[in-house]
Amino acid sequence: MEYTHLGRSGLTVSRLCLGTMNFGWRTEEGESHAIMDRAHAEGINFFDTANVYGFEAGKGRTEEVLGTWFAQGGERRERTVLATKVYGSMSDWPNDTFLSARNIVRACEGSLRRMGTDWIDLYQFHHVDLRTPWEEIWQACETLVAQGKVLYVGSSNHAAWQIAAANEAAARRDFQGLVSEQSHYNLLTRHVELEVLPAARHYGVGVIPWSPLAGGLLAGVLEGTEGGRRDEQRTRDRIEKHRPALEAYEAFCRDLGRPPADVGLAWLLHQPAVTAPIVGPRTMAQFEGSLEALAVTLDEAALARLDEIFPGYRPAPKEYAW
Repeated sequence: MEYTHLGRSGLTVSRLCLGTMNFGWRTEEGESHAIMDRAHAEGINFFDTANVYGFEAGKGRTEEVLGTWFAQGGERRERTVLATKVYGSMSDWPNDTFLSARNIVRACEGSLRRMGTDWIDLYQFHHVDLRTPWEEIWQACETLVAQGKVLYVGSSNHAAWQIAAANEAAARRDFQGLVSEQSHYNLLTRHVELEVLPAARHYGVGVIPWSPLAGGLLAGVLEGTEGGRRDEQRTRDRIEKHRPALEAYEAFCRDLGRPPADVGLAWLLHQPAVTAPIVGPRTMAQFEGSLEALAVTLDEAALARLDEIFPGYRPAPKEYAW
């Protein structure tokens, strides 16, 4: 396993991040535990979850599955860089959502309780809250850091100007601020290259891409190797929209002799702002397949060909101004 620092922090994380969103509702508890054990066996120490995950099984269920896994001992918690998120509504009451100081502190207590741990390594804002000032947000985070309940803070789904505003406000308070940003980033979805990635590199914020395989479209969907999601109407519509590019992509992967999923993940690992793509398996087989991406090296010609198939963006304003 390869490791790197999370943004400008001294925290060492694996180049792949295990996403747990399916655990406890799409993936039963026993298999979820087995996947996490296998992740540790492969050297993956970076796990990502959120307080709202669990969906049909109930919000918070995924964190509970992590908690029962940690409870088995064997230094499972000590060896894990644990990331969770706050923002989404956990009840019908108005203060149990968004990023008020009240919700940040209370949601943190709830996550700690469900996961049976004393601390969260990376506490992330699941979405931007434009109505709560950064001074209030950082006040709550400073309290949690001082109490030892949170060690680092990150964001998710934030624009570049929001990352800048957050870290400038933190600097005024002599607080570390954001060290990471989870963004929707893959070969098909490259909008963050305009401003988010340049801002992240400027502020030393590590980028953690979610949906690295575009919901399975980059995992060999035309060849039927993606695992069944192509039967969903939305996915079928997306396939038709991107069919020419997907056909060229899968042909290129065949020429490389590599599965499309490996190439899609490897491409992200070659991007300088990226810390670790999130792989979110439903099954052990899916998890095992993602491990091969670390062995894929893409030369300049291969990277150029992928840019031809899936054109990206130059950093703003170069993309649209002289």
